[in-house]
Amino acid sequence: MNNSVSEIKEKLLDDLNARMAKECHCALKETATQAVPGKGSADADILFIGEAPGKNEDLKGEPFVGAAGKFLETMLGSIGMAREDIYITNVVKYRPPDNRDPTPEEIEDCAEWLREQIALIEPKIIVTLGRHALNRFFPDAKISEVHGHAFRCDLPGIGQHTFYVLYHPAAALYNGGMRATLIEDFGRIPKLLEKIKKDPELD
Repeated sequence: MNNSVSEIKEKLLDDLNARMAKECHCALKETATQAVPGKGSADADILFIGEAPGKNEDLKGEPFVGAAGKFLETMLGSIGMAREDIYITNVVKYRPPDNRDPTPEEIEDCAEWLREQIALIEPKIIVTLGRHALNRFFPDAKISEVHGHAFRCDLPGIGQHTFYVLYHPAAALYNGGMRATLIEDFGRIPKLLEKIKKDPELD
């Protein structure tokens, strides 16, 4: 994509996030420091979606800035990518108190924001990080059974996209077995992206 179109998309994404920060009715706004819309390239081939901002993210206004974020950056580096090459966000745009799990109502309140981000970025792959991100799109799926797998699906309000399932970096940080699995699953991303670029209809 040429620079002028890329700049337009970046501006549109900034405007979208600013507008939704005002319009979003999520109850978490009452306790959070600020919105954490997302960070990265509006041209990204890969959109990573996590669960919710934590303490560090709430203070800085950016996703994945703690230990899990550093682990993610290390894995990106292992496949020749950097944070600037991807876009990363969460299903919930505000920190839940005490880092509790977001409720279904809170996820739904932020759903339109996420849908509009997906529509604007038009990623070739949507990577779900952890159980909550996976179940946002596939409510009955079990991450222990589908991690490392890609799905080409046409979902209501989302459209047709390729989804790729990973464990959450935070969950894998201190679990040796899960960490090794996540690194292995992550390493498959370049081949999947290459495959989709050659034929978008393939998984």
